[in-house]
Amino acid sequence: SGALNHFIFPLQVYQLLTDLKQQRKESGKSKQSSGQQNLNTIMYETLKYISKTPCRYQSPETVREFLAAMKDHKLTK
Repeated sequence: SGALNHFIFPLQVYQLLTDLKQQRKESGKSKQSSGQQNLNTIMYETLKYISKTPCRYQSPETVREFLAAMKDHKLTK
């Protein structure tokens, strides 16, 4: 549902960037193009920002559980 996607998307971005960071660390490539350096900067800044949000501690299962628990409260935006 839309609410689930709203919560899951930042979590997915966080997980993707964390995985990419780990892969790059393991590959150990030192020579990078300026485009690659720009991408690294964007990834770093995004991961730094997202790491300060609650999604760092969430999983898809906890988001689903939260939404199920809140469903009966009929909350709106």
